[in-house]
Amino acid sequence: MKQHSVTIPMHARKRIALVAHDNKKKDLLDWARFNRENLARHELWATGTTGQVLSTELDLYIQPLQSGPLGGDQQLGAKISVGEIDILIFFWDPLAQLPHDPDVRALLRLAAVWNIPVATNRASADFLFSSPLMDSTYPREVPDYESYRQRDIP
Repeated sequence: MKQHSVTIPMHARKRIALVAHDNKKKDLLDWARFNRENLARHELWATGTTGQVLSTELDLYIQPLQSGPLGGDQQLGAKISVGEIDILIFFWDPLAQLPHDPDVRALLRLAAVWNIPVATNRASADFLFSSPLMDSTYPREVPDYESYRQRDIP
């Protein structure tokens, strides 16, 4: 059976989540400094220490969440699933073993389920932010999960 989709508009003022593992916080801060003016045009969310560092260093209001290992990744995942986050910028460290790896995987999975753009490093964030779609409304297509919600449970 063909799955239908629904269109969810991403407005010109995007709701952006900013996350970085400890070994990548400096990279995210450098990228955010370079993109400060562009970031200031959007609504920003961040987990724990990442948000504190970015807010202080960039003099921008960033809506805070818990630290990732304390539930911040799950808070972001919940916001993605109810349509409150449009873009995820997540500078993660692919070489570090982290105790909250399952939370990280769940966050990235939800971004894929709800079809939101994800940047995981400076190059992908640069490409995403240089897109002409960043400053316009974008009709994001999301699978219509209603049939999944209404499925028969044995």
